[in-house]
Amino acid sequence: MSYLLLVVERADSRKDRPPEDRRRAREQMMRFGESLKAQGVLKASESLRSVSEGVRIEAHGGKRTVVDGPFAEAKEIVGGFFLLDCTSKEQAIAIASTCPAIEWAAVEVREVGPCDDD
Repeated sequence: MSYLLLVVERADSRKDRPPEDRRRAREQMMRFGESLKAQGVLKASESLRSVSEGVRIEAHGGKRTVVDGPFAEAKEIVGGFFLLDCTSKEQAIAIASTCPAIEWAAVEVREVGPCDDD
């Protein structure tokens, strides 16, 4: 089963973190990713750039709009993800609980599957 670990941060957390802390956090996350790879559960992982560099595309009444970031209403951002191949939800939760990001962010565990399968 595939599970996505989403690193959900406060929108302002990156700018408030000193450069040395950001470097240390990045190194911790890289080591975490390498350990997942060594365990054979990592399918993919990426860090996401600042929301200020993103765009949001919406359609209302048949009209599409593109809005440049940052998005004023965003209190939290997805800072990155790990896509895992796990045998169970419990295994995904156990792995998420060892993610270094839990020290500065929330790590959300989501099973990959059809969105209309409720």
